[in-house]
Amino acid sequence: MKKRSATVERNTAETRIRARLVIEGRGRYKVRTGVRFLDHMLELFTKHGGFDLELHADGDLDVDQHHTVEDAGIVLGQAFDRALGDRRGINRAGYFLMTMDEALGLAAVDLGGRPYLVLATKVRHRLVGDLQVELLEDFFQGFAVQARANVHLKALYGRSSHHKIEAIFKAWARAMRTACSRDRRMARELPSTKALL
Repeated sequence: MKKRSATVERNTAETRIRARLVIEGRGRYKVRTGVRFLDHMLELFTKHGGFDLELHADGDLDVDQHHTVEDAGIVLGQAFDRALGDRRGINRAGYFLMTMDEALGLAAVDLGGRPYLVLATKVRHRLVGDLQVELLEDFFQGFAVQARANVHLKALYGRSSHHKIEAIFKAWARAMRTACSRDRRMARELPSTKALL
C-alpha cells in the first residue's frame, strides 16, 4: 500500500513552520522549534508512533513561546489531516496507557472529524525544561482542531512533571498509531454510520 504523507507550510507574521509527515514511517525525526523540551516531546511522539516527521519552526520566541508552540500543533494537525485523506479504511479510534517510571499517562483519540480536547496534565510548575507548561493546551487544541480529532489526554499520577508530560506524549503517539492504522477488512469503508467524516 502507498505510504500516506503530507507536507505543510504555515507562514504568518509570528511564525514560519514547515512540516513533512509520513504516517507509515520508522520513527525518524528532525525537529527544531526553538523550544527544546517541545522538540524532545515531538521526537518521542514520532518514535513511539512509528511516524517520520520533519518539523522546523522559526517563531517570535523573543516575544513569547505561545505562537511557536500553538502553531506547531496546528501544522502537525494539518499534516495528519492531509496525510489521512478521506480516512477510508482507518481504525479511526485508538487508546493507550503508558508508564514513565512512577508516572502513568492515558490517551484516547478519535479521528472521526469532530474536534475536541480534554487535557489534564496534573503539572503545577510553570516551566518544565524550557517549555511553558500552560502552552500544552494551546498545542493540543491546535492539533485537535486541524486534525479534526477528538483528543483526551491525562496524567493519572506521578511525581515528576517531566515524566507526567512524557507519559502523555508517548500514550498519545501510541493511540494515534492505532487510530491511523488501516483495517484491511474495511479498506473501502468510512468508519462511520454517517458515511461522512
